[in-house]
Amino acid sequence: MRIGAISLGCDKNRVDTEKMLSRLVGGGHTLVGSEEEADVIIVNTCAFIDKAKEESIDEILNAISAKKADKKKKVIVTGCLAQRYADTIKEEFPEVDAVLGIADYDKMLETVQEVEDGERVFSHDCKDGFYSGRVLTTPYHYAYLKIADGCNNHCTYCAIPSIRGKYRSEKMQDLLSEAQKLSDDGVKELILVAQDVTRYGTDFDGKPHLIELLDELSKLDFEWIRLLYLYPEMVDDALVEYIKNSSKVVKYVDVPLQHIDDAVLKRMNRRTDEKSVRELIEKLKSAGMTVRTTFICGFPGETKEQFEKLRQFVKDTEFDYAGFFAYSREEGTPADKLDGHLPEKVKNQRADELKKLQEKIIEKHNASLVGKTVEVIYDDIDYDRQAFVGRMQSQAPDIDNVVYFTSEDEVKIGNFYDVEITGSTGVDLTGRVIK
Repeated sequence: MRIGAISLGCDKNRVDTEKMLSRLVGGGHTLVGSEEEADVIIVNTCAFIDKAKEESIDEILNAISAKKADKKKKVIVTGCLAQRYADTIKEEFPEVDAVLGIADYDKMLETVQEVEDGERVFSHDCKDGFYSGRVLTTPYHYAYLKIADGCNNHCTYCAIPSIRGKYRSEKMQDLLSEAQKLSDDGVKELILVAQDVTRYGTDFDGKPHLIELLDELSKLDFEWIRLLYLYPEMVDDALVEYIKNSSKVVKYVDVPLQHIDDAVLKRMNRRTDEKSVRELIEKLKSAGMTVRTTFICGFPGETKEQFEKLRQFVKDTEFDYAGFFAYSREEGTPADKLDGHLPEKVKNQRADELKKLQEKIIEKHNASLVGKTVEVIYDDIDYDRQAFVGRMQSQAPDIDNVVYFTSEDEVKIGNFYDVEITGSTGVDLTGRVIK
């Protein structure tokens, strides 16, 4: 059958989708690029915050619309929204033929056959074992490696532990086997993801094994190894020194801080305070790291003074990259029951203010790069701009700004080039390849 898949949310979800597609291709099905072409439409959903849930519902409705135009089509919903709201989807979307949870991808092949036979399927067994096959949805030269699932941190605003369960690390040998296949297929940049990569292996014996994993991955034929989502309390001196001295792990860390005020951090059930956060950022900057972070604006009880403290911290620290999110009230989380919930308008205004501040910081940093030559990996082409699209080591795919560049000679996607930075456009850089 012809399968069309839509993957929403984070890169961990993307990996789930890629492994699901591999199962389907291995079962003899064909992948297509549009809902119109598909016999079966699979929507792998996200339910992290309200906007993610809205996007997931919109995509389910789009799939249902395609089914109404061609009643032979089938619709399968899976992922976090399906895990969290299975009964609601079953009741409110009778056109959906199957609902599978976050660890039911081993059932996808038989589910496709069952819905084709006219059955309606609902499963939340969560019994998936490790599966290494992938159909990459990224450009061939970079890929994500999901090293763990679930989370034990229980931040008061987050529903992930209730959706994804406890933190579960993949076996190191399984990860190395999967990474070897990716390397053999030409992947040059391997991006490690989990809800918290720094806790990798702690569920084995109580100790983190991230450095050990990185040692083994560094023996493979990757040019860059990138780490995303390092919780600040787990970024110790040993890990900082390892990244600093590694020839393969890029000097880039994504450390979600969420706030700087001690009282707000305590209400969030974060395991850091202002003093430790400031010390960590100073340590990372001294080691020459590019630092990306995220902050929540308008958390319940956040006063004007606490927000101003956060704004000043962002201004003074000048993070390389930072994302700002208006607090999203998630049912069933401890924060949902806190007092002091702020109006949506106030939360959005605070997030927008910090986004504008961060843009100015990035533009200032960009100006300092003009005239310098940097190494860039070629990712894509922008026909509207008549330019190639690339990234430096200090830029992660999809979430950071990019380098638009030109070249007098032929360039090939996935190759590295020396690019002289000539200017910027908004938060993005512009340049030209140096022969």
